[in-house]
Amino acid sequence: MRKVPRRRIAGATAGVAAGVIAGVGVLALAGVSIARGLETADRDPAALIDATHLPPLLTLPGEAVTLRYDVYCAAPGADPESGVPCDAGGTAYVRAGDFGLFRAVPLRLDAAASQGRYSAEVPSDILGALEGFSYYAVLRSNTSGATTRLPAGGQYAPLRSRPLGRAITVNLGSHAFGAPRRATARVASASWGGAPGQVGLEQGPELQPIGGSSFDVGATGVVNLLDEANRRVLRFAPGAAPPSSVAVGVRGTIADLAVGADGGMAVLETVGDDGATPLIRSFDPNGRSLGAWHIAERSASALELGPSGPTALEYPSSQWMPVLERGTAVAASTQRERGRAGRALGNGDELVVEREGSEARIAQVGPRGVRRSWRIQSSTPLGEVQLAKPLGDKLVVVLRVYSDGRDEFEVLVLDDRGAAKRFSVDSTAWAETAPLARFRLRGSALYALGSTPAGVFVDRYDLEVS
Repeated sequence: MRKVPRRRIAGATAGVAAGVIAGVGVLALAGVSIARGLETADRDPAALIDATHLPPLLTLPGEAVTLRYDVYCAAPGADPESGVPCDAGGTAYVRAGDFGLFRAVPLRLDAAASQGRYSAEVPSDILGALEGFSYYAVLRSNTSGATTRLPAGGQYAPLRSRPLGRAITVNLGSHAFGAPRRATARVASASWGGAPGQVGLEQGPELQPIGGSSFDVGATGVVNLLDEANRRVLRFAPGAAPPSSVAVGVRGTIADLAVGADGGMAVLETVGDDGATPLIRSFDPNGRSLGAWHIAERSASALELGPSGPTALEYPSSQWMPVLERGTAVAASTQRERGRAGRALGNGDELVVEREGSEARIAQVGPRGVRRSWRIQSSTPLGEVQLAKPLGDKLVVVLRVYSDGRDEFEVLVLDDRGAAKRFSVDSTAWAETAPLARFRLRGSALYALGSTPAGVFVDRYDLEVS
């Protein structure tokens, strides 16, 4: 494996750093996922296999599609974190739509690419199917014999690629840095420290400070700020000061926070300890523990609370997986089988997002296919998408734009004609946060988490959307 500090794997794969953007899944548009030969690795730590893959979730008519996998592995007796490319191979299994037999397509070494890249062309007859295609891959190290599937659910939860359809094009042009919109209000702020009303800092493994790693906003506008270093949640009620404090039993490392309609909380610890997968911990509004459940895979970057329970955006599969359903824990094997690249919406549809290069593609997908879709094009490089959520009949999207020396966030309110509203927000991030925890949408207000050497804060931007 490449040498990446375990606690930072989720952040690295979600592409949080400006200019080095490589995330995957529904919200992180440039996809890199990490796969391991778990069954083999559990017996022999040196017999590991890693693979990175950018899933082509949304395709254009006539567009050729190549499935690419950058494979790394450690030979028996070698440092398991050496991360050297290895003698590998594998097979991609592809089919039209969601049903029927998969066709085996051998992965071949791409001699023109950097070492360790294996690829397969999607057959043209499958690529031309009106319903799109689904696929998975089995990768192996020819040296150690370690194997892994990507995604982990294999044929039971393959990755799904859909035709984008008649998309609405939004051309951002060149981003004008240095002209962000002023926030409507600053709704929460705290200085660094361990005293009441302060937020704790911890030193990151690469000397970047970490603190106030996530937040969420309740139905009544209460801002809940996760102070993981001090193992508590600070609550900022509208018009009230100072914040109240609720103790929560978390590990004290970088994590994501979600708050339910009743004030109950869930915390996703984005990376697990050695030998264990991360936990989702559940608390009542007073911080009393309601339980903890392991996610299926080695890391995760985001948490959602749905009507049936929490779901996590997990890696290596880069899929949303249910962890708890109506009070019952979901087994790891079942999580993998129910993994979906699209984030579930309240009406039963899914929101699917992809970014490659300087174009983002977004589609709302129903049982009969794509209902509506957008192509967001930019002359300035695009980074990860921090947020993509419906607001009535519109869609709010927040994505990062960056140059060699700076970055900002572009906020778009999309409708059936294009961008109904557009503005930029400063990227004020002195301390590291959870990968996809910078923005939240509640009602018609967008909330943004930021930090400086003085402390952490949350700003509100009223969208004023009719």
